[in-house]
Amino acid sequence: MGANGVITLTKIRELDLLAPPSPKRPAYLSAASGLVCVHSLIYVVADDELHLGVFGAADNKPGHLIRLFDGELPDSAIKRKKRKPDCEALALLPPHGAYPHGALLAFGSGSRPNRYRGAILTLDSEGAVCAPVQVIDLSALLVPLIDEFFMLNIEGAVVSADELRLFQRGNKANKENAVIRFSLSAALDAFCSETPRPIKPIDVDRFDLGQIDGVPFSFTDAAALPNGDMVFTAVAENTDNAYDDGQCAGAAIGLIDAGGIRWLRRLDQAHKIEGVAARMDGDSLKLLLVTDADDAAIPAYLLSTTIEAP
Repeated sequence: MGANGVITLTKIRELDLLAPPSPKRPAYLSAASGLVCVHSLIYVVADDELHLGVFGAADNKPGHLIRLFDGELPDSAIKRKKRKPDCEALALLPPHGAYPHGALLAFGSGSRPNRYRGAILTLDSEGAVCAPVQVIDLSALLVPLIDEFFMLNIEGAVVSADELRLFQRGNKANKENAVIRFSLSAALDAFCSETPRPIKPIDVDRFDLGQIDGVPFSFTDAAALPNGDMVFTAVAENTDNAYDDGQCAGAAIGLIDAGGIRWLRRLDQAHKIEGVAARMDGDSLKLLLVTDADDAAIPAYLLSTTIEAP
């Protein structure tokens, strides 16, 4: 933690890979958008790839990729943006039925019809992926939200108690930041069904995260703590919609408890943070974070910080 409550981050590594996802792509992840830590493994989903990155928590060796979706994406940035599945969120599912040791849930943003896909990856007792990837249709959850939000854009997903909570990201024109709460069991049933029925959320909680120079902060990811609190990341990105990128005016980390936003603190630099993993260590909150520079020529970073309990 820096002076006056401003948060400083420490760079751990770049998210370099043993091999690129395709011949003309770089050997690193660039648009890191979701982060989950399980035992000694760090999983990172990138919104402009068809793969999940896997990295060791105890070393800086290059990571490897697990394919989530079939096919290939164009190399052109404009064409790639139109075709990508846009998985912006990665959540850890608890042990359940076919997932005795839990699973990873990669979640599409829903900002366009081709972004309604997700994937479930079964984990073993050591936290490693141990079964073929299950591609899932997210329409049962996302379609009912189209009437709720003018511009749907799911950027984070967490499991808290018996709920799956999705984080809707607002923008400069539509400041609709929200946490959308679903029954976890109903969501899992829908993911496993061949003909899932639409699921209405239990509740929708809206939040005002403030702004910088007229650019509102908007959710970019979240992580659940054992006591039910949720750590979130937010950036002030100068864009009017859920599709186009914009300049990042600032970034922040906050915490939501049962009463709402308990605190929100800015970062000392305008890192575009899009993924967070959190754990408590005594009274300290230990965070890992990943970045998305909106530029394929710039690798994503893995960063860390420690926040002392207020």
